[in-house]
Amino acid sequence: MVTLADARTRIEAVVDPELPFVTIAELGILRDIAVDGDHVNVTITPTYSGCPAMSAIEEDIRAAMEGIDVSIKTVLSPAWTTDWMTTAGKSKLHAAGIAPPTHHAGTIPLSLSVRCPQCGSTRTSEISRFGSTSCKALWRCDDCLEPFDSFKVL
Repeated sequence: MVTLADARTRIEAVVDPELPFVTIAELGILRDIAVDGDHVNVTITPTYSGCPAMSAIEEDIRAAMEGIDVSIKTVLSPAWTTDWMTTAGKSKLHAAGIAPPTHHAGTIPLSLSVRCPQCGSTRTSEISRFGSTSCKALWRCDDCLEPFDSFKVL
């Protein structure tokens, strides 16, 4: 019989396939884990509808719970927001050279620049609304000239 603590330990350690240095719990994708006898119910929410990583995340959750009956439910409402990302997750994005999203509460603040994760400069420019994945934009620092991904604020 699996315990909720064991299920949490295993599932919260699953990493995002597009950002393998951040777990799904740190990204806020993992919404709920419930244990009912020998069965585990997991609820996840994609960072955006149609995210191609969701099937890989489901496979990784099943692999983490090998030998245990698992149901995975994907919910779209409420929609995922970058506010669900943990401080540790944002720190890992920054350490990997990706500008983490800023906090917003209810309204989306007007952001005139994104801080460069390489040198800290705010003299940056958006090159493309879409970066290496749909949830990131491609930016360039006007001081150190390094391009970098910026996680979009949603």
